[in-house]
Amino acid sequence: MNIAVAFDHRGVHLRDAVLETLAGHTVVDLGTRTDAVRIDYPDKARELGEAIRTGRAERGVLVCGSGVGASVAACKIAGIRAAICHDVYSAHQGVEHDDMNVLCLGSEVIGPSLAADLVRTFLGASFDGGERYVQRLEKVAQMEREMSNG
Repeated sequence: MNIAVAFDHRGVHLRDAVLETLAGHTVVDLGTRTDAVRIDYPDKARELGEAIRTGRAERGVLVCGSGVGASVAACKIAGIRAAICHDVYSAHQGVEHDDMNVLCLGSEVIGPSLAADLVRTFLGASFDGGERYVQRLEKVAQMEREMSNG
């Protein structure tokens, strides 16, 4: 699977754990590699979202300090279904029921071991495809279309 990864200057502290967990996948590495310079999470969310929208990646992992800003920013991109997950249930259920395609993590909330578990769980999950889940996603897509102009 092609996985895009992006980190802001605070999220970079989980970089090694995330990348190690992605061994065996094709990684589209959108940086950041250091916390020496401030990198804003909306910029990384845009880059990661575009990688998914253009087909360079199937899913993404986006990390900021809390995971909240990354999630908020990524969800502004049409077709991106991002969520902050700091527990394994949400990491798999978000994919199975909501077709989540971006996992957001907070480097100041969780450690490397839990981050690795969450990434493995997220990537191991598949969308259920059940009628009620598809109907809900159609409603989300409709909201995106209706609200795209303001």
